[in-house]
Amino acid sequence: MKKVIILNASPRKNFNTARLLKNAQQGALKAGADVEYIDLVNLNYKGCISCFACKRKGSTTNGLCAYKDELRPVLENILQADSIIIGTPVYFSYPTSLFRAFVERLMFPCYSYLKDEVNGGVKRIINKYMPIGLIYTMNCSMEDYKERNYPVILGDDKEFLKKCFGYCEVINAYYTLQFDDYSKYDSNLYDINHKKKYNEENFPKYLELAFDLGKRLAEMN
Repeated sequence: MKKVIILNASPRKNFNTARLLKNAQQGALKAGADVEYIDLVNLNYKGCISCFACKRKGSTTNGLCAYKDELRPVLENILQADSIIIGTPVYFSYPTSLFRAFVERLMFPCYSYLKDEVNGGVKRIINKYMPIGLIYTMNCSMEDYKERNYPVILGDDKEFLKKCFGYCEVINAYYTLQFDDYSKYDSNLYDINHKKKYNEENFPKYLELAFDLGKRLAEMN
């Protein structure tokens, strides 16, 4: 049975990002996978502390971050998984600090400073193929996404995860709602009726994409 780990890097456990991730979870379950769902906000952890234990000569970390805190058991489980899916909102053009700290701890021990003398490029620490899915939710439209250079800003994480684990694909959910009831908040920058209409028409499509992502990654070799 395939093992899929799903990580919510949103501070909100039941809003846009979580809804999409839970649909991805259902897709992975549909494919017969064993799925673990984790809200990263529940864990006390920090990003990379630059101890470089993973880069020392003779290191035996084997792709696992050496720093021991509440994230360490999660990282141990991830290295035994068959695929993972990570979801995050985009705040001020970047993923959340929960996401950033997590991927630093995940990727840096898996990314070597050694040349691959046989295949060229960078030598991989993790030799197994582990497909990664990324789900981004954002307040901006698809047009704003392009104008603000998000494909480049967010694209680096995809490329580094692909280099470390062999495969990574992304779902972007644009123009998502930030509140259930906008009347309670100072927020007149947006045409709320237009935004609600967009989400009524498009968020179900994002949910379908998330379900398909979870199912597809769970079925990959």
